[in-house]
Amino acid sequence: MAAAEPPALDRFLSYRLHQVGKLTDRVSSDAYASEFGLPVGEARCLAAIGHFDALSVVELAARANLHKGPASRAAQALVERGLVSKQANAADGRGVLLALTPAGRRLWRRVMELIARRNEEIFGCLSSSERRQLGAMLDRLIEHAGA
Repeated sequence: MAAAEPPALDRFLSYRLHQVGKLTDRVSSDAYASEFGLPVGEARCLAAIGHFDALSVVELAARANLHKGPASRAAQALVERGLVSKQANAADGRGVLLALTPAGRRLWRRVMELIARRNEEIFGCLSSSERRQLGAMLDRLIEHAGA
């Protein structure tokens, strides 16, 4: 009995999810750069710090979906721009906590508006019901993959 042919690469869900991610990252990266002068990693870090507030670099990396090194470099660039402050972490004498400055908070609001616009551009082809269903499925996949 002959072995069955594997499905075509572009039919795997993981391949298509990756493709959607790369396509949206490219356009989002251009938008962050043109509107705010921020590389995508710094924009993601700014968004995460603004949403979760007072993050360590390790927490920031997890929340921004970056490795620790790039997250640390992005955080330092945001500190140098005056958008993020570093404070001693009382729970860990060696670590720091990152928080938005007032200027960072203003830019964070604008970045969040851009993210909302980008989500509408990307998912606007789906109905409200489809968006809710996709959101619920993605939540399940993220929980399953993280377990």
